[in-house]
Amino acid sequence: MLGRASRARPSSNTARREIRWGPCAGVSYGGNVIRQVLLAHSDIERSYSYAFCGAPPFPVQDYVATIRVTPIVADGAAFVEWWATFDCAAEDRDQWVRHFEQEGFAKWLAALRHFLSDGGARADRRARARTCLA
Repeated sequence: MLGRASRARPSSNTARREIRWGPCAGVSYGGNVIRQVLLAHSDIERSYSYAFCGAPPFPVQDYVATIRVTPIVADGAAFVEWWATFDCAAEDRDQWVRHFEQEGFAKWLAALRHFLSDGGARADRRARARTCLA
């Protein structure tokens, strides 16, 4: 299991969420589409968990990742945790822990932080554009 520490979410630079029909969604990552299925979602806990849909794109089994957002009331910020559990060959464990932490979660969280750092201006521009088009 990966330790609970700030980790990430896909961005336009590293990955892109794509809409798919059926129970699976695809994320474009490194030129490949990784199919995922939602396992759990909680508005109360501000979290969701997902797994690979079909054959995993990495030599790991029973991969389940969870993302949780905890509000920080004092300053209106949030603490985002992203962790995973999985099985793999014992000799490959350190490699895959490092890969998911550094090449996945850390980059995706940095992209999320960057996206949110402009105070939601991007979302405001999109809303204004939709209003103008309507």
